[in-house]
Order: sequence, then structure tokens, then C-alpha cells
Amino acid sequence: MSTPHNQAEPGQIASTVLMPGDPLRAKYIAENYLENPVEINHVRNMLGYSGTWQGTPVTVMGSGMGMPSIGIYSWELFNIYGVDTIIRIGSAGALSDALSLRDLVVGISASTDSRYAKQFGLPGTIAPTADFDLAMKAVEICRQQGIPVKAGNILSSDIFYNDQEDALEKWKSMGVLAVEMEAAALYLNAARAGKKALCLLTISDKPLECTGLSSQERETGFTQMMQVALELAK
Repeated sequence: MSTPHNQAEPGQIASTVLMPGDPLRAKYIAENYLENPVEINHVRNMLGYSGTWQGTPVTVMGSGMGMPSIGIYSWELFNIYGVDTIIRIGSAGALSDALSLRDLVVGISASTDSRYAKQFGLPGTIAPTADFDLAMKAVEICRQQGIPVKAGNILSSDIFYNDQEDALEKWKSMGVLAVEMEAAALYLNAARAGKKALCLLTISDKPLECTGLSSQERETGFTQMMQVALELAK
């Protein structure tokens, strides 16, 4: 059945979904990588496409920005459409000095300033965590292909314009590699549904240095990350 946010019918979505934040990046991937892509969703312009990659069925669909948005789409994919694996392919701001623009980051865990996990009524604090096998495989693919990659803790923040000017410096002091806005919700939804998830990121900017890539570069320029994610889907 379709949902208020996704018009796809049963059977139109593959068991593995690649999920960029930007729906235009989903369109770019479908048109440039998938074999015989078919649009399966355009509700609210959150574009989704299904096709194959080297014979393996793959769906690519945007998630929008922030945990509330990916929370909706990933919950429906896991629980209504029977998706087994979601691989977020997004941009991130580097906090670690060891990261450069266009480097890849594998989010092993996702610290957060969000209260998304409160809904689960846990008697403590949960650590939103990636699927171990997916994370290991992603690092292995990057090393085999000579792609610079770091794996570790990332920050999923609800806040883009933070009134606390030293907030990112504090996260950096705890060894957090980079900041983005979706992974924690994705990991929590996957854990609750008993499914698999991974956040694979390309460094698009360095917020502590006020440098970054253009919006066009972010939409179409993250080819290494796209190729790694497609290899993971096989």
C-alpha cells in the first residue's frame, strides 16, 4: 500500500535503498548509474527511483533534511515496504582536522542533540549505531579503491544555525569526526525494526574554517560515495 508520503506500490521498492538527503541527487544517481530506472515516487517532490545495478535491484530515494524527515521515510520503508537495508549517502561538515573536502566518512555511531530516541521509552541512553557488517564492508571497499576514508563517531544535529557558537568545538573535543542531520534517526528506526542501516558521508564543508563546496558540487560531485554505496548494495 502507498502512504501519505510515498506513492510506490508493493514490489516497486528494492530490499536495499540508497537515501541521499537531496531528491535531485537521487535523480542524478538513477539517471547516471541505475539500469532501466523507473520513477516510483514524486509525492512532495521527494523523488524515488528503482532499477538495477549490475543486475541487483536497487532503489534510490531522497530523505529530505533533518531527523523528522528521514524518520518518516525510513520508518515507512522499513515497516511498510519491507526494506531490509537503508544506506544514507549524504554530505557532512568536517570537525576533525584529519578530514579534507571530498573525503569519505563511515558513521559507526551517531551522537546527537536530538530527543528522537525519547519516543522509545528506554530506561537509559541508547547509542545509535550502524550495522557492523555494512560499515566494515564500506571501509574495505574504500581502501581497495584508494578512496580516503575515516570511520568513527559522527554528530546528528537538529540545529543548523546554533546559537551556542562553541557547540561544534565541544563535539570536536570528544573526537567526533563530522556533523550531519539524519543518521541518528535512521539508526534508531533500523534498530527498532530489526533492520540494517549505514550512514556514508562525503565532506562538503569545514564549518569551523568557513570553507565548503557549492550546491552544484554537492548535488552531482559525490561520485566516489555513490559508487561505494552501489557496491554495498550488491
